[in-house]
Amino acid sequence: MKLLSFISLAFAACTILATNANAVEAPRSKTKSTAKAAKPAAAQATKEDDEPEPDVQMHNSFEYKCELGNSLTMYINPEDVDHVAMRWKKRLYRLSKVDTTTGAVRFENQKAGFVWIGIPAKGLLLDSHKGQQLANECKTEAASLAEVNSKDSTSTAAQVK
Repeated sequence: MKLLSFISLAFAACTILATNANAVEAPRSKTKSTAKAAKPAAAQATKEDDEPEPDVQMHNSFEYKCELGNSLTMYINPEDVDHVAMRWKKRLYRLSKVDTTTGAVRFENQKAGFVWIGIPAKGLLLDSHKGQQLANECKTEAASLAEVNSKDSTSTAAQVK
C-alpha cells in the first residue's frame, strides 16, 4: 500500500514539474506566433467593422441631443419593433431589442459594443467593450423611443386581450 502511494506521489510530482517546464517555455514560443497572429486579427476586425448599414428610408427618426455636445439619431420601423437603427459618429448601426424587467427600452449591437438604454425622460449610450458611457442625458423634442415602444407594447397587449 505504501509503495502504491509513493508511486502516485512521484507521478504527481513529475506531472507538476513537466507542466511547469512547459509553462516556462511556452511564452517564448508564443511571442513569435503572437506577432504573426496579430496581423490576421487586425484584418478580421476591419471585416467586422464592415457590417452593412441598415436601410432607413421608411423609418421614423428621433434626433437626440446629449451632454458634452454629442448627438445621435435613432430610426424605428413600425413593422419591426425588435430592431432599430442608430446613427452615431456618421455611421449607421443596427441594434436588436433586449427584454428588461425595469420597463426601460434596451437595444444592443454586440459586434460594435453599443448598448442604448432609453426611458421616457432620457437615453444613454454605452460602449460594452470599453465599459464606458459614450453619451448621457440624451433628450429629444419628439416622443422618445421609449415612449413609442411602450405605446406599441400596450397596444399589442390590448389587441391580445
